Amino acid sequence: MIRVKACGTFALYSLLCRNMNIGILSSKHSDLSSSQSGHLLHEDNRGKSRLGKVFERSIVARRVLLFIAMLGTCMLIGDGILTPAISVLSAMEGLRAPFPSVRKSLVEALSAVVLFILFLLQKYGTSRVSFMFSPIMGAWTLCTPLVGIYSIIHHYPSIFKALSPHYIVYFFLRKGKEGWLMLGGTILCITGSEALFADLGHFNRSSIQIAFLFTIYPSLVLTYAGQTAYLIKNPNDHMDGFYKFIPKTIYWPIFIIATLAAIVASQSLISATFSVIKQSVVLDYFPRVKVVHTSSNKEGEVYSPEVNYILMVFCVAVILIFGDGQDIGNAFGVVVSLVMLITTILLTLVMTIIWRTPPLLVALYFIVFFTMEGVYVSAVLTKIPEGGWIPFAISFILAFIMFGWYYGRQRKIEYELTHKVDLGRLGMLLSDPTVQRVPGMCFFYTNIQNGLTPILGHYVKNMRSLHKVTIFTTLRYLLVPKVAPQDRILVKKLGLKGVYACVIRYGYADSLNLEGDDFVNQVMDSLRLLIENCSSYLPSDHLSPVQEEVSELREAKTAGIIHVRGKARFHIGKNTSLFDRFMLAFYEVLHNNCRSALPALGVPLPQRLEVGMFYEA
Repeated sequence: MIRVKACGTFALYSLLCRNMNIGILSSKHSDLSSSQSGHLLHEDNRGKSRLGKVFERSIVARRVLLFIAMLGTCMLIGDGILTPAISVLSAMEGLRAPFPSVRKSLVEALSAVVLFILFLLQKYGTSRVSFMFSPIMGAWTLCTPLVGIYSIIHHYPSIFKALSPHYIVYFFLRKGKEGWLMLGGTILCITGSEALFADLGHFNRSSIQIAFLFTIYPSLVLTYAGQTAYLIKNPNDHMDGFYKFIPKTIYWPIFIIATLAAIVASQSLISATFSVIKQSVVLDYFPRVKVVHTSSNKEGEVYSPEVNYILMVFCVAVILIFGDGQDIGNAFGVVVSLVMLITTILLTLVMTIIWRTPPLLVALYFIVFFTMEGVYVSAVLTKIPEGGWIPFAISFILAFIMFGWYYGRQRKIEYELTHKVDLGRLGMLLSDPTVQRVPGMCFFYTNIQNGLTPILGHYVKNMRSLHKVTIFTTLRYLLVPKVAPQDRILVKKLGLKGVYACVIRYGYADSLNLEGDDFVNQVMDSLRLLIENCSSYLPSDHLSPVQEEVSELREAKTAGIIHVRGKARFHIGKNTSLFDRFMLAFYEVLHNNCRSALPALGVPLPQRLEVGMFYEA
C-alpha cells in the first residue's frame, strides 16, 4: 500500500491509481503492466463508474489528472518557499513599531539572516529542538487571544455582532466588484487549514478535530476580533494591524513569541517539503536527490542537501527582491487557494469513482466547496501581476520536471517488462558455444521482478561472455528503521550453473555501503548456507558437486569482483510521436544530471562497470 503522508493531493491520486488503470502511457504501452499487476483490481469492468471508464479510455484525461495532482504537490513545495519568507518577515516587521527609524531594508536583511541560519541548521535535524515547538505554539495560541480579549473590552466590546452573516451579504451588495477583489486579501486568515492533512500522519482524526475546535479556532476568532476592534478605533493603522494592537507593556514578550512561532511554522513547512521530495523520489516521481535521515527512529525526519540549499536561495531571494510583505502575501494566497481547489476536485473524483457516494451528496459537496474556493481563487488570481506569479512559475516548473521524469521512468519500465530476459532465454544464451564463462564474481544489478533486465541480453550478446559466478542483485527499500542482519540479504539459486539471485533489503536508517569485503563476505556466507541447506537433502555420495560449487565461489571471489549496472538511453526513431520526442529528450536531460543509484552504494570505482544500451522509444 502506498502511503504519502505529506501531501493530500498525491494521497488522493494514489487512491485513484490503486483502484483504476490510469497510467499515463497509451493503451498499447499500459496493457502489459495492467495485465501483470492490476487485473485483480480491474477484472470486474461492469462495476466501474462511467467517470472511471472515461479516465481509463482517455490518455489525455489521465495525463491531465496526473499533472493536476503533481501541480498540487508542487504548490506545497512552493508553500515551503513562501511560508518561511512571509512568516519571518512579518515577525521581524515588529521592530519598526517601537523604532520607526529602522529602515525597511534592515528588516529584510535581518529576516534573510534568520532564514539563512535556519536552513544551515537543517542538517542536524529537528529531534534536538522539537521539544520546544509545543511550548512555543502553546504560548502563541494562548497569548494572542488574551490580547484580543483585552482589545475587544478596551476598544469595541460589541465586535461579536460581526459574526452575523447578514453583514457579509450587505458588504458584497454595497461593494460589488470591489468587495470580490478584497477577498484576495482575506485568504491569509484561513491559511494552515490546507495543511491539516499532514498531521494525520502523526495524530488521529478526532484529536485534530478537538484541537482545532477547542483551541485553534477560538484563538483565531478572538485574535482577529481584537485586531478588528482596534482598527475600528484606529483605521489609519490598517497596514500593520497586528503589532499596533499589542499593548506596550507586553510588546516585547509578544514580539519574541511571534518570532519563535514564525520560525516553528517555517521549520514545519521546510520539513514537509523534505518529506514530499523524499516520498516522490521513493515513488519514482522525482529525479534522485540525496536524502539523509536525521533520526534513527523517526522515518519522517529527513534532510536533502540539494533541496535545502535551493529552498534557502529561493526564500532569501523572495525576501530581498519582493521585500514587500504584501506582494509575498499575494503569492502565498495563490498557493493556498489553488491547493484547496485541486484537493476538492480530486476528492470529488474519489467520492464518485472509488467510494460510490450518492450523486446528490457528491453534487452538494462539490457545489458548496468548489463555489466557495472558486470565488477565492478568482479573487487571488487578480494578484498575479502583484507577486502572485511567483508560486505559479515555481509550481509549473517543478510539476513539469516531475511529469517528465515520471513519464520517462514509466516508458523505461514498460520497455524492460516487454523485453526482459527470463531464465529460459538466459540458458539459451549461455548454451551458445561461443559464449565463455570468464573467471570472477559479478554483481549484476536489476530492478525487475520475475525476470532480468534486457541489458543482460545486450551484454552477453556483445561481450560473448559471462562471469563464472554471476549474482543478479536487487535493492529493496523497506519502511522500517533498520533491517535485522539475518534478514538483510536474501539469496536463491536460479537453476543455472553459477547463477544466483540476491535481494538486499535496507531501512531508512541503514548505511547502505558495499565498499570492502564485508558485503561480499555476507553474500558468500549466505550462498554457502544456501548450498549446504540444499545438500542436506542429498545422499552422502552426492556431496562432491556441493563442495565443488562452494569451491567455485571462493575461486571466483579470488579472481576478482565487479559490479555491473545498466545505463539505458532512449533512441528516438523516425516513427516516434512529437510528444514522445520532447518528453523523452527532457527525461534524458534530467537523468544525466540526477544522482546515480550505484555510486550511492559506495562501490569502489575500479570495481564499477556501466553497460549502456539504447531503448527504442
